[in-house]
Amino acid sequence: MKISSNTLCPCHSNEKYKKCCQPYHKGIFPSNAQKLMRSRYSAFAMGMADYIMTTTHPNNPDYTEDKENWRKRILDFSQNTQFIGLKIDEFIDGDVEAFVTFAARLNSGILREKSRFLKEERKWLYENGEFPTTTL
Repeated sequence: MKISSNTLCPCHSNEKYKKCCQPYHKGIFPSNAQKLMRSRYSAFAMGMADYIMTTTHPNNPDYTEDKENWRKRILDFSQNTQFIGLKIDEFIDGDVEAFVTFAARLNSGILREKSRFLKEERKWLYENGEFPTTTL
């Protein structure tokens, strides 16, 4: 899915796409893990499988050398999911390791995750995520 640069960013930051996630999607490296997390959410919403793959750490269980099948799985998820909202609950920054806890509203429900990011060769990469349980 392509969107106009002047459209609100799919990451729900209330900023225009051109001022938010578009620079990262065009090759600028996010300066912190929260920006990477937002840009990955937008990339999923827009079906940008290559961006998801290049920002995934090799330790991630989804990472595979079979790029064609990996790309297909990402695109299947993106095309069959509505990305309704994103709320960042917590951001713990670090020099080489960072955590972002968020709630993503999808048509299938709310996905809550505490994501772990690692910085390698000056680039943040998504390493893995835990799914915290919450009690009301």
